[in-house]
Amino acid sequence: MSTKAAEKNKQALPVEEKLKALFNLQKIDSTIDKIKIIRGELPVEVKDLEDAVEDLETKIENLNHDVKGVENEITEKRYSIKDSQALISKYKEQQNNVRNNREFDSLSKEIEYQELEIQLSEKKIKEFQAQIELKKESLTFSEEALKNKNALLDSKKKELEQIIKETEKEEKELLSKSEKASKKIEQRLLDGYQRIRLNAKNGLAVVTVKRGACGGCHSSIPPQRQLEIQAQKSIIFCEHCGRILVDDLDNVTKKN
Repeated sequence: MSTKAAEKNKQALPVEEKLKALFNLQKIDSTIDKIKIIRGELPVEVKDLEDAVEDLETKIENLNHDVKGVENEITEKRYSIKDSQALISKYKEQQNNVRNNREFDSLSKEIEYQELEIQLSEKKIKEFQAQIELKKESLTFSEEALKNKNALLDSKKKELEQIIKETEKEEKELLSKSEKASKKIEQRLLDGYQRIRLNAKNGLAVVTVKRGACGGCHSSIPPQRQLEIQAQKSIIFCEHCGRILVDDLDNVTKKN
């Protein structure tokens, strides 16, 4: 049978059968929801911890890179100091062989300039060393935080794996049932059902009428409307929350 023909057959089903199919799908999906509730916020916690670990690893990598860069700057400044010291020695030696005061003064200025260069380099080295100290403090803090986050992540992963292991088989069976049940429902109704489920906090798209009220939002349903729901001649939605309304649970179960 073609997909189009199958869809026409679904559309041709009596409303009562459509309601049964929707109600059955809701029961299956609600059981799947309960399994997810058992897992609670663990999947989200694990994802958040994984993101936090990744951020810390990036931060540590950047800090190590920064420390290495500053250490290279210190090395360059130390080489610069040695170069200046060598020039000072050279200029002082040249001063012993000058022919006049002008040459002597010129060399003195060069010596003075190189001494200033040494002072500036030494100042920069101290600044760089202070930067390294701060970065290493941050590095130590980040590494400790990473260690703690990894330990917590391992714990949460084990906890989640245990829960998944305990519920995996049941969930797979239910997901398979949900898929099969979905195939019995025409696409237009299925899309509406899924849309309502997505917007409902408890995932209930199909609810029974209990004591004259919607089983989802508990809003009162007029008697005439209740009779229409019991008759199961049309798909009726709650005027307040938009959920699909079906007859009392016992009645639906008996008719199944």
